[in-house]
Amino acid sequence: MRGTLYGLGVGPGDPELVTLKAARILASVPVVAYLQTANGAGMARRIAASLIPDGVKEIPIVMPMASDRAPARAAYDEAARAIAARLDKGEDVALLCEGDPLFYGSFMYIHQRLHGDHRIETIPGVSSLNAAAAALGRPIAARNDIFSVIPAPVDAARLRTAIAAADAVAIIKVGRHFDAVRAVLGEMELVDRAVLVTAASCENQTVVPLASLPDGPRPYFSMILLYKGAEPW
Repeated sequence: MRGTLYGLGVGPGDPELVTLKAARILASVPVVAYLQTANGAGMARRIAASLIPDGVKEIPIVMPMASDRAPARAAYDEAARAIAARLDKGEDVALLCEGDPLFYGSFMYIHQRLHGDHRIETIPGVSSLNAAAAALGRPIAARNDIFSVIPAPVDAARLRTAIAAADAVAIIKVGRHFDAVRAVLGEMELVDRAVLVTAASCENQTVVPLASLPDGPRPYFSMILLYKGAEPW
């Protein structure tokens, strides 16, 4: 009998935001997989570190940091083969994912490669979006507001169009795109309505009005929350 692959959402950073279900599965699986860079274990492995039992087999998935998608696809292909080999031996595998596995999560690429031949279960997690809103202490959107999530790397024209069409916006993956994003918000006269949340739920979390920040890149795990609506909060 083949094992089950669990796409395990471990939340945005605070280990206490790992769900009871995710913690239970982590305590029972013989194999844990996770993404990492060439410099070491990634964020998902760090979040779950205290919940991983001793003696568990680990499959680190080393992701190349390159804009070209070909090396990343090759890494996912190799990871899928390694995970499939464990599943075919009857071993369950938990693939750790920061935030939620299917909200801009890398788990989806492994899922795509294995779902036809293997049993897969996705365990939802608290997303960075939820954590950022909690850090800000403000609703994301209300009543009939239209809410959009926009990746910061999109070009300025697409960014401007998406912001214009929404009442509330979350701009994710800010990182080195901070200056370009803020320039668009400046053109749209929306800087004063935006806040940058970095490392939401972590010990080094910061919440700063966009207008107060100098130019320059920001950490990858940064998000801009913008509200344009008219709800009387």
